[in-house]
Amino acid sequence: MDRRAFLGTLTGGLLAAPLAADGQPAGKVRRVGILSVGAVPSAEELARSPFLAALRDLGWIMGQNIAFEPRHAAGQPDRLPALAAELVGLKVDVIVTFLNQETLAAKQATTSIPIVMLLRVYPVQAGLVASLARPGGNVTGTTVAPLTGGKYLELLKEAIPKLARVAILWDPTFPGLTDAAAQARMEVEARTLGLALASIEIHRLDDIEPALGRIAKERPGALLVVPGGPLPARAGQVIDFASRHGLPTIFPAREYVEAGGLMSYGYHREHLWKRAASYVDRILRGAKPGDLPVEQPTKFELVINLKTAKALGLTIPQSLLQRADQVIE
Repeated sequence: MDRRAFLGTLTGGLLAAPLAADGQPAGKVRRVGILSVGAVPSAEELARSPFLAALRDLGWIMGQNIAFEPRHAAGQPDRLPALAAELVGLKVDVIVTFLNQETLAAKQATTSIPIVMLLRVYPVQAGLVASLARPGGNVTGTTVAPLTGGKYLELLKEAIPKLARVAILWDPTFPGLTDAAAQARMEVEARTLGLALASIEIHRLDDIEPALGRIAKERPGALLVVPGGPLPARAGQVIDFASRHGLPTIFPAREYVEAGGLMSYGYHREHLWKRAASYVDRILRGAKPGDLPVEQPTKFELVINLKTAKALGLTIPQSLLQRADQVIE
């Protein structure tokens, strides 16, 4: 999901000249910690953030009554516990997390500071919340059911009817797609579509270059990228590689298509960011996270980069273009 869309220049620390929001003491700046395993975006990406826009609509203005403390692990998950402890030491008012690793690191660092999670899979089973309806404790937010790999394979096959072989680049710890049962299901789905799969695993940043070399030797017809673990920090490298090798790609989030990937299918990011802003707003106004039910988003979006398709020499079927939520030209 598009966490890069609002992290960037928040590293400047607390912002001055606060103004009061409804229900907030005049002159008080509330601090929101952001814990991410990924990289930091640019100021331009930050300015376009739907998260900040949603907070603005709720009366929270960066530089007036809200400030951010971003901590990013630059693709190194083992740094997350220390970064979470740093946010706790700063006594931020709430911590926003994204993937499983980040939420777990924040939860292990504090049982008192509220945590708003965006993309947590199976939070009850992980012990983060007591139930979706009554989370209890200090964690709430949204949870997403893992999308099956078969949907991505279907989209690739529809875009490239003669497709016969797909490479999958992923972190084996990424939930939902990489467990044994999910992999078995995807193998069945691939056979149904007449596709052969090549699994390329990434564990550390140092694995990325050799993995790309292996993909070049495998010469698949398309690449499914599951950007967990260290991959978000090097997504640009993967997209550049795919472009150089004429390799169509599909991702679970639209920001990778905006950066040059071919297609994405995943949860509707603006809806997720608006829900995240709603949780942050209610918590900053006094709500207890344990009383706020965990939501399950239902909106999905398909994004296609037609410019990338043309560069690859692909003609995307009109039936697929008509179903896309956005076509980048």
